[in-house]
Amino acid sequence: MVVSGSLLASLPAWGHHAFAAEFDANKPLKLRGTVKKMDWVNPHAWVHIDVKNADGTVTSWMVEGGSPNALLRRGFTKASLPPGTEIMVDAFQAKDGTNRANGQSLTLPDGKKLFLASSGENKEEK
Repeated sequence: MVVSGSLLASLPAWGHHAFAAEFDANKPLKLRGTVKKMDWVNPHAWVHIDVKNADGTVTSWMVEGGSPNALLRRGFTKASLPPGTEIMVDAFQAKDGTNRANGQSLTLPDGKKLFLASSGENKEEK
């Protein structure tokens, strides 16, 4: 029993990662899109948005945020992003080029900004 617990404790934490492992700080993005849904899960919440391209097609993006607990402490709730809400997201592209990004902040239709990042400080509030 102790051996199996030790083996489990030595496994890597697959769900959690460092920013630099998956996202490129040299590839900032500004995404304007419509919220499809928000996954309020640990270790990171995810905002799914549809972004309309110049040619009229739509690209779906997954934007990673902080943990639900961290977002709650910043005033972000499950009700903050109902489906259909148009938002602007400042983020960084995934290194693998997929439509995933690490969100830094988002702007709601009324101009209110929410700090979305999983770490760091909210430069918008200073």
